[in-house]
Amino acid sequence: MTRTTTAAAGISPRPEVQRRILTVLVAGQILSGAGLAAGVTVGALLAQDMLGSTSLAGLPSALFTAGSALAAVAVGRVSQARGRRPGLAAGYLTGAVGSAGVLAAAVLGRPVLLFVALFVYGAGTATNLQARYAGADLAAPAHRGRAVSTVLVATTVGGVAGPNLAAPTGHLAEALGIPHLAGPFILAGLAYALAALVLAVWLRPDPLLLARTLAEEEAAAAAGAAAADPADLPEGRGGVALGGLVMVLSQLVMVAIMTMTPVHMHGHGHGTAASGLVIAVHIGAMYLPSPLTGRLVDRHGRLKVAAASGLTLLASGTVAALAPGDSVPLLALALALLGLGWNFGLVAGTAIITDTVPLATRARTQGLVDVAVAVAGATGGMASGIVVAATGYPVLALAGGVLSLALLPVVVAAARRRP
Repeated sequence: MTRTTTAAAGISPRPEVQRRILTVLVAGQILSGAGLAAGVTVGALLAQDMLGSTSLAGLPSALFTAGSALAAVAVGRVSQARGRRPGLAAGYLTGAVGSAGVLAAAVLGRPVLLFVALFVYGAGTATNLQARYAGADLAAPAHRGRAVSTVLVATTVGGVAGPNLAAPTGHLAEALGIPHLAGPFILAGLAYALAALVLAVWLRPDPLLLARTLAEEEAAAAAGAAAADPADLPEGRGGVALGGLVMVLSQLVMVAIMTMTPVHMHGHGHGTAASGLVIAVHIGAMYLPSPLTGRLVDRHGRLKVAAASGLTLLASGTVAALAPGDSVPLLALALALLGLGWNFGLVAGTAIITDTVPLATRARTQGLVDVAVAVAGATGGMASGIVVAATGYPVLALAGGVLSLALLPVVVAAARRRP
């Protein structure tokens, strides 16, 4: 009966559509990965250069993560009302506008315009993360971790290429009369605009709208997991809080340490090429392990991977704190562990949230959770510059690692509550 109704409506079977959706999302993520890498690589250095102050070097990260918080709400609401396609396309287009604003601010030498533009640029970061939910909309519960990871791993290509293009795009910027450090935002603007175009044209049928249609048809025969009331799901309402906390702590620690690493390296005589390499390793570790993480989440459970996130982040903070400032390999190792710990937390937390929230409110709730994640990132970015200016980079790194251990008692408590 369900198959007949679906076919009559002109909707392809779920597996075939899911493969197409993931293909389009992967293409968009490859482009958007290059876009988000610009702010990570040179945002703090650009602000430090324009302001002449290390204590405010964490402000760009705080601004574009704060902007991503607002964008997460907007993208979530648009997606809830009209589907993933218009929500994601609008978010990426906004990120492109922000990138253009950063270029204008650098040319004019206007710090205030820079801060406003970075806030708008943050929409691209939020959209890049929201896309992972689109990958899970049509996935079976036992394969959600892998679906999320497929979308995330695609970001690796652009995310790793972006930082390594910092020097070439800087030279291009200088040839165009734009300050060297603003060069990566040329790439960011183009990448975000192309990602918006890809999703607007090819993300059809819309995964969230199709998932709702299929759930309504299946509900006539049996109440499937996708149509279940949140109170009846294994994690209940507490699943949203648990999944959100895992992602919030992972984001807070990751952004704080990542933001100040290029500044720390710059203070020890390293150029943009060296810091770009370290950030490229970091972004690769954030996304490249996603297929393995997805399988671990589906096979061994969300809670075990969440606990692994806390332990990996602790290892990262310890290595970063003990690494000599002139050791690029050790700093790269610390940032690789930082990215891996974040990946564990994001995939596990996303799977917990998707398991818990019904389709009727899924996009809106996911957007609100990502607001908390973005606020955590903004807090980490802003506080990182202040902490480093007052105490030094090693203290910041070690404090972040210790803070990540807060995940362990929460995960243990959640495991004990499960039947």
